[in-house]
Amino acid sequence: MFLHNTKLCRLAGNMATCVRHLSGQKPKTAILMLNMGGPTHTDQVHDYLLRIMTDRDMIQLPVQSRLGPWIAQRRTPEVQKKYKEIGGGSPILKWTELQGQLMCEKLDRISPETGPHKHYVGFRYVNPLTENTLAEIENDKPDRIVLFSQYPQYSCATSGSSFNSIFTHYRSNNLPSDIKWSIIDRWGTHPLLIKTFAQRIRDELAKFVETKRNDVVILFTAHSLPLKAVSRGDAYPSEIGASVHMVMQELGQTNPYSLAWQSKVGPLPWLAPATDDAIKGYVKQGLKNFILVPIAFVNEHIETLHELDIEYCDELAKEVGVEEIRRAAAPNDHPLFIDALSNIVADHLKSQQSVNPKFLMRCPMCTNPKCRESKSWYRQLCTN
Repeated sequence: MFLHNTKLCRLAGNMATCVRHLSGQKPKTAILMLNMGGPTHTDQVHDYLLRIMTDRDMIQLPVQSRLGPWIAQRRTPEVQKKYKEIGGGSPILKWTELQGQLMCEKLDRISPETGPHKHYVGFRYVNPLTENTLAEIENDKPDRIVLFSQYPQYSCATSGSSFNSIFTHYRSNNLPSDIKWSIIDRWGTHPLLIKTFAQRIRDELAKFVETKRNDVVILFTAHSLPLKAVSRGDAYPSEIGASVHMVMQELGQTNPYSLAWQSKVGPLPWLAPATDDAIKGYVKQGLKNFILVPIAFVNEHIETLHELDIEYCDELAKEVGVEEIRRAAAPNDHPLFIDALSNIVADHLKSQQSVNPKFLMRCPMCTNPKCRESKSWYRQLCTN
């Protein structure tokens, strides 16, 4: 059986990592990769939506305890249909597991003094839920836990919700002793991440005929945010803008470009222009060739595979008369991106800074009492 499993491990990846797994060797460094997640199967859609619609860090609704479940129930059939159209479920777990595996294999090589390294996946709204993964990590008894947000740009609604969920978990559960904790909360301008996005764009630009190539509009798109969150001082729009600026610098400012916002939910005002409106507007101006770049997503999921690929690159493009539109792939398992993840963690482990001072700040107009309590808790957790 050992020989059979070892052969499978050779096929799967790094042999040293596999042998540690088979021998039960405990990890020295646990890396918890935090993200919102996505339903792997359509029967998970309702519970996924229910958790989103009742999370006040993500979205604030009047009488949320009643309205949130009603919205989740109402939207379930429509969202299930979309997941069926992209293959029956979200690939975000598959990609995160692969990214974590490849990251740890490289970390074991470039930072052996902090190894063995083991990745864990903690999703906010679907299995593997963060609180369950924390229990798994505690059973493995690592020396150190790195909480690694997989949102490169920080927002209270996404990264903040994941970090708050960990705080909430340990308000009613004992914090394990003798473990060092640290946080990687934002990394949207890391040079290797920027190079990854730039290369994904170059790959698509090369598919346009040379006479059109320099006129292709590079349309960066990111998940939108309610304006009331922006007005409170959420850092997300500025951090998205910084990523866009650095990608265009890496490309040498070769093309016209713009930034738009997707996935708005509900009637309240959100960041604008919406991605579909931006495409319509540019077509009216005579600009009819595009590359859509999902600048805030590190792997494929419903917002790229359905909203961008089907709703915009296919249906909308035909409707408004786009000549050619392509979508840059998410970072996924691009070698530059795996290098980015590995280097970010390796540099963090060597650093004397366990938490970014920016993370410990609240938005200037913050109204969330949980945020105040959470930041205070993390300050103590990461400085012990």
